[in-house]
Amino acid sequence: MTNILPHLPADRILAALSRSPGNELRTGKFDSPESSAALVANGFGAFLTRPADLPPLPGVPMGPVLSVELEAEMRFPWSGGRNPWLDVGLATATTLVGVEARRYEPFRPAKATGFAEVYDRPVWGAQMGRYTRLMADLVAGRVAFQALDAVQLVKDALALRTQAEKQAKGAVLAYLYAEPKVWAKSGKPVDPERVRLHRHELAQFAGLVKGDQVVFVPLRWADLLADWAKRPALAAHVAALRGAFGDLG
Repeated sequence: MTNILPHLPADRILAALSRSPGNELRTGKFDSPESSAALVANGFGAFLTRPADLPPLPGVPMGPVLSVELEAEMRFPWSGGRNPWLDVGLATATTLVGVEARRYEPFRPAKATGFAEVYDRPVWGAQMGRYTRLMADLVAGRVAFQALDAVQLVKDALALRTQAEKQAKGAVLAYLYAEPKVWAKSGKPVDPERVRLHRHELAQFAGLVKGDQVVFVPLRWADLLADWAKRPALAAHVAALRGAFGDLG
């Protein structure tokens, strides 16, 4: 697999990607030079067999990491149906952290997404009122996002809340994003207006859900790698990531 760095546990990474419904391997998307899945798998794959070596994510209230899972399914409080698969699931003694990662997706034309009627149930608890209010506003068209996939983030938060409640833990949804200057395939510049729009919508979303049970934390790839690079044990890993995936903004 050309998009897995040689120092990583390729068998564990491939096993995780194979069980997810995203079809990244079967479709060949994983080997694209613009693949977000490849960046995530390489970035966090180093910690699958040594989770204690993963530092707490910058700005995320979480504590020492006990387990790392790529392609983590977060189930809703009902049987059947489609559940969110977050790019990474991190568990600590007190907190469940779900990582939803993006690379070039916010700067491409938005895909139509929405909520099924099944989400409109009184099962989310009083401390998720801001997320459920935003869900209702998105359905009604009172709020709209162009660059940020707010629908997916709300679904992620609701599923995270479900699993955190089962484990009697706090919940954090970390949105890990890049701001690359150019497209990896063509070398053409990424539209700076689209970058600014994504940043604006991200701040808007964070403000709308602030104070709810699932803590929402935006985090740039560049800031995460800078934090890792300060740690001698991770310096070589960061250098390999930067060499393979280039400028992340």
